[in-house]
Amino acid sequence: DAPSPLTTSNMAASIREKQTVALKRMLNFNAPPLKNTAAEPVWKVLIYDRFGQDIISPLLSVKELRDMGITLHLLLHSDRDPIPDVPAIYFVMPTEENIDRICQDLRNQLYESYYLNFISAISRSKLEDIASAALAANAVSQVTKVFDQYLNFITLEDDMFILCHQNKELISYHGAVPIIRCPRGNAAEMVAVKLDKKLRENLRDARNSLFTGDNISAGQFSFQRPLFVLADRNVDMATPLHHTWTYQALIHDVLDFHLNRVMMEEGAGAEPSPAGARPKKKNRKSYDLTAADKFWQKHKGSPFPEVAESVQEELDAYRAQEDEVKRLKSIMGLEGEDEGAISMLSDNTAKLTSAVSSLPELLEKKRLIDLHTNVATAVLDHIKSRKLDVYFEYEEKLMSKSTLDKSLLDIISDPDAGTPEDKMRLFLIYYITAQQAPSESDLEQYKKGLLDAGCDLSPLNYIKQWKAFTKMAATPANYGNSGVKPMGLFSRVMNTGSQFVMEGVKNLVLKQHVSRIVSPETDDYRYFDPKMLRGSESSIPRNKNPFQEAIVFVVGGGNYIEYQNLVDYAKSKQGKKVVYGCSELFSSAQFIKQLSQLGQK
Repeated sequence: DAPSPLTTSNMAASIREKQTVALKRMLNFNAPPLKNTAAEPVWKVLIYDRFGQDIISPLLSVKELRDMGITLHLLLHSDRDPIPDVPAIYFVMPTEENIDRICQDLRNQLYESYYLNFISAISRSKLEDIASAALAANAVSQVTKVFDQYLNFITLEDDMFILCHQNKELISYHGAVPIIRCPRGNAAEMVAVKLDKKLRENLRDARNSLFTGDNISAGQFSFQRPLFVLADRNVDMATPLHHTWTYQALIHDVLDFHLNRVMMEEGAGAEPSPAGARPKKKNRKSYDLTAADKFWQKHKGSPFPEVAESVQEELDAYRAQEDEVKRLKSIMGLEGEDEGAISMLSDNTAKLTSAVSSLPELLEKKRLIDLHTNVATAVLDHIKSRKLDVYFEYEEKLMSKSTLDKSLLDIISDPDAGTPEDKMRLFLIYYITAQQAPSESDLEQYKKGLLDAGCDLSPLNYIKQWKAFTKMAATPANYGNSGVKPMGLFSRVMNTGSQFVMEGVKNLVLKQHVSRIVSPETDDYRYFDPKMLRGSESSIPRNKNPFQEAIVFVVGGGNYIEYQNLVDYAKSKQGKKVVYGCSELFSSAQFIKQLSQLGQK
């Protein structure tokens, strides 16, 4: 069986909702989950590999899994005891190693029945290996279903996905056949050619098309076809290095943020241990930033000072609400009474009852306020200790060709401004965006300053090769055309009662960046229409209708800055929906590391 959980053409249901629905269906033995049923769920175990775990964890909590009858969720390659009277749902990649282990499970008769779900399509030969193992183990009747799920991507937001880290193959897309656009002469073009070929072959194969099924009218014959823009990381090397100023992108840049979870050391920046004492072991605490968190949904794309102010406002509002409950309790002489006793009182206490009934909501609010207070405080510590506001403002000016108010060398040689990596990022942005490369003598001076500051120059070696190879000397003017204006600045200290002492941190106002890449009218981009019988571009009538839905996919890695730009772009264009995808999501530190490795070759 090869179900197509995402076949609908419209992106009205978000990519996150669609993938969640597909997973819930899979966890219900590939049948639609029954709504509002009082019946107990069928108890079962979930067996996944690391890929499956990465796909499920941002979408379904342990509680949601339990509500669907998942009593245990275990890694395929862990030591697992037999549970012979329970069905097992497998969610794994169809790799040689995984298939061998599934065959071993069949031989060891671990479970009552086996529902095998492969994240991407399983080959015929591997399917035959499973069939042989099932025959040998006398377990043919127990292998109940085998499904190709085509879920080889990780959804992090309603409108953002990444591919599984360890696997660089392009995902199988479900939905209306897209029109594909891409720049010429780079990795994006190579992927576009292959994708166009694959979609053509798929459309010709009536038995196994991703674009047919229960939504054929919405799929193949849809009047509104999505635009699929394939971009290459090489086209813009400055953005992944850029110091950012919005909440989500800052968290990803300065904290340990992976698959929507922030890992932090408790009491970071605490008092040092007394001399000679054994240093205290710091506990690591994790925070999940989820779609259910209203504060996160509202502020993840906001400039940081606005976030700090909003956390403080939420905290003040919570304290006022909490004080009101206490005041009402004391008026009625009910301190310390349990909630049951309170609800027994007469109608006069309706006000108190309503205040108390909102307690669970109040506690959840408090949990989220504490979460964002801790996370935002950790981000603020980085901003202040590394002067990240100075870096952000200076880089914006470099990228928009504005007048610079201080010399680059001053920042590089300031021992209080940033880490060696911060300085290297700034210099690389200058080097990438400069229309005129610095003279040899200037470059030597910069290199000396960078070395004195403790920088590794390997990333610069690679960027020099890259710039020569791509002949980018003239094109960086594109950064200037992106609508990035110099920031409006005003210094201010938040009121003294605030948790966030913003003294010395600039309150930078963001202007909207326009993501040029989403414009389908880019005539120098190649155009593919897999529905056309012949692949020749000249015979393809250019579909000049403005698109309503677009998927922008970056080959070679993406970042939250680009994602936020696209979100802002889509908001400014009424009725347009844009989804951002990338082969992997990397922080600036990971990107610098990659450049460093390339520069050493």
